[in-house]
Amino acid sequence: MPPLPTDQIGRAYPADTYAVGREKVREYAAAVGETNPLHFDPAVARDAGYADVLAPAMFVVVYCSRPFLTALFDPELAIDFAHLVHGAQEFRWAQPVVAGDEITTILTVRDISERAGLRFDTFETVSRNQRGETTCVGTWSTIIRAGEEG
Repeated sequence: MPPLPTDQIGRAYPADTYAVGREKVREYAAAVGETNPLHFDPAVARDAGYADVLAPAMFVVVYCSRPFLTALFDPELAIDFAHLVHGAQEFRWAQPVVAGDEITTILTVRDISERAGLRFDTFETVSRNQRGETTCVGTWSTIIRAGEEG
């Protein structure tokens, strides 16, 4: 296995801002099989106390995808895509996300380590709305299997 880029631990990538659109929320909700009208009907969402349609919790993958992909394709991290497998994801939600929000996400490299011939990379995303309130903190882990030598 090539040397680990442990000098990248602690690196924070530039903030990425995602404008949450009503149609994107509706499209995502429909794609994942949601039926709750909070995700589709602004009047129902407003009656429930939201400013607009409510994004499903896992909409987090939409507004965190660009920061995560930026890290994955960073040549400084030297990720071997031919041997990359998904490790785990964990999310801690705080404030709900609704259409009209602007969510800013910062991704940080939390750890790069090797165990049993496998490389483990752990990333953290912190997402905040336009009011500075944390909406979600995510932990994203990848595993890179050793490549064939020669």
